[in-house]
Order: sequence, then C-alpha cells, then structure tokens
Amino acid sequence: MAVTGAGLEGIIATDSRICYIDGDAGILSYQGYRIETLADNATFEEVIFLLWNGRLPKQAELDALKAALVANREIPAPVEAFLAGVPKDAGAMHVLRTAVSMLALYDPLINDNSIEANETKAVKLMAQTATIVTSFDRLRKGNKVVAGDPSLSFAGNFLYTLTGKKPDAVMEKTFDIALTLHAEHELNASTFAARVTAATLSDIYSAITSGIGALRGPLHGGANEEVIKILLEVKTGEEALVMIKNKLDNKIKIPGFGHRVYHTTDPRAASLKGMAKSLGESTGNQMLYEISTQIEKYINENKKLNANVDFYSASTYYSLGIPIDLYTPIFAVSRMSGWTAHVLEQYRNNRLIRPRADYKGAEPGQPWVAIAAR
Repeated sequence: MAVTGAGLEGIIATDSRICYIDGDAGILSYQGYRIETLADNATFEEVIFLLWNGRLPKQAELDALKAALVANREIPAPVEAFLAGVPKDAGAMHVLRTAVSMLALYDPLINDNSIEANETKAVKLMAQTATIVTSFDRLRKGNKVVAGDPSLSFAGNFLYTLTGKKPDAVMEKTFDIALTLHAEHELNASTFAARVTAATLSDIYSAITSGIGALRGPLHGGANEEVIKILLEVKTGEEALVMIKNKLDNKIKIPGFGHRVYHTTDPRAASLKGMAKSLGESTGNQMLYEISTQIEKYINENKKLNANVDFYSASTYYSLGIPIDLYTPIFAVSRMSGWTAHVLEQYRNNRLIRPRADYKGAEPGQPWVAIAAR
C-alpha cells in the first residue's frame, strides 16, 4: 500500500546534510550548528559559506567569499532598465521573480551545468538578488540607485543601498541576524520547488525562480507583512486584544502563530523577540513590541499557539525602516543561501523527483459514451 500524507506531511522526500529540524524539541540547525549558536556568533556571510560547504570558513575563505559577493553585486543593465520600467504598482514579488529569471539571459555560464559553474552562479544569485530588491524600491520611488559600498557587510550594504544611509552598528547587526534566522529551513515549499526543478537538470536560475514563485504564496511567505498591518492598525495593547479576540471568534487565522513543523516554540522567534525589543527602544517603536507581547501572551493562553519566525520579524523590519511590501522579497534575499545550497546538493547527487499520487478517481476502463447520449 502506498504511504501517503496530505500535503506530503511527514513524507521523507530526500536525504540532505544541510538542515535538521526537531519540531517537538524546538531545534533548528544548519549543517550541525544550532540556530541559537549561529545567531549569537556568526555573520551572515559565514552562514552562507556553511550552508554551501558544510563547515565554517577559515579567515581566508571568508575573505574570498566576501570579495566575490562584492564583485558580483552589480546587476546587468537590461535588468536595471526592467526594474525602472515596471508599473509603479507592480507587486514586489512579481518583479523579483521576473528579474531573477532575467539574470539567466546575461550569464555567460548559463549552458554550463557543471558544479563549478553552478557554484559561481550561486554567488551571483546571492549578491544580485539583494541588488534587485534595493534597486527596485529606489527606482519606483524616483530615487537613483545607490552603488554598493565594498567596505560594508552583506547586511550593512543592503540597508545602505535601500535607504541611502549607512546603518548604525545595532541596525546592521540586527539585520545580519535576521538574515541568518531566515536563511534555511529544510524542505519547505519553496526549497522543495527549487529542488524539483533542479532535479530535471534545468538551470539554477529556473530552479530559484520556482522557489520564488512558491515563496510568494500567502501560505508560505508574506505572513510578517500581515502581522505588521495588524500591529499598525491599533494604538494600544487593549485595542489589539479586542481585535484579536474578534478575529478568533470569527475563525480568522492570526498570522505569525503556529507552524506545520514546530509543536513548541519556534527557535528563531526567541532571537527575533529580543531584537525587536532592543531595536524598538532605540528607534522609538517600543509600542509595537509591547503590543506584540500582549498578543503573543493572549494567543498562547487561549489557543495554545506559539509565535513563529514571522511574528517578531514584522516589527523588527519596520523599525529598520524597511517598506512593508519588501518583507517577503527580503525573505527571498536571505533564503537564497538555503535555496542555492539545496540546488547544489541536488545537482551533486541527482535523481529526478517524481512522486506518485494515491488515485481516488473513477474505476479505469469506463465505457465511451457518444456525445449525443451524454
């Protein structure tokens, strides 16, 4: 008898060394390093290297990766022209998906599917996805694109090219940790979509475009956008609780709570909660944090649901001055490290991913009925 699971829940689809999750114990680790350890100690660039290589980099290796990311930040001129010409009300994820796909047109290695060529493409995707997001936001607002600063970290340069202002140390570190926390999460919908595409031996740009398409869905990315809209809709914790109670009474799901995998606290949420508090205090958005904690307490007590990574990332990104509709594209910027790690792993030990369906239709062999008699 076939083993089935709605939404493939609980089904093992592949072997992987990249990410381990224990949803009952609240454990998330990248290549053997728990997320708390990485959030406390690693830079995002170190996390990228770890995901791609299975180990932490030596100083020379880290320096080389940083230099490669800087060298590949600039996007092809036709891609920037596309960003400048999209409708002003174009959805950010639609634009990102299209622009990333366009990158393939200008990569001289596009028809080279060797591991070495794909490792080079992974660096390009990592660097240029960030540039696409920041350039799109500036161009749609009528601002000039800000050239990257080679002295800045990946996180610092993103904030600089987005806002035109160099972030202070607290903002840079906070965003660096946020990128680390969102970098990888095993076979989530977008990662699985990317691996399925890669398994056909299609190119890495096609695989990543598949991942972005899956991330755009409201059941995957975008929850933190909905969280911040709720937080900004009220002025006090009391107002928030009235609204939340009304939503729950009407069977409306509250974004940022519960998770398909975690049956306890999402380990990423704990780190983000502390960051949301300190950043809120330093930027004058402390009320957002206070309202968040009251909502979290109420839902935990009444629905036994825990906050997930999306809940506190909402106020964190808001305090960093990031436009709300860029929250999901930033998710993609971070997750690009995990997506590319999985695509490279798929290429190294490839087998076409072709599951079966448990057929529930009509009995095979139905007699043909002429159209006049139907």
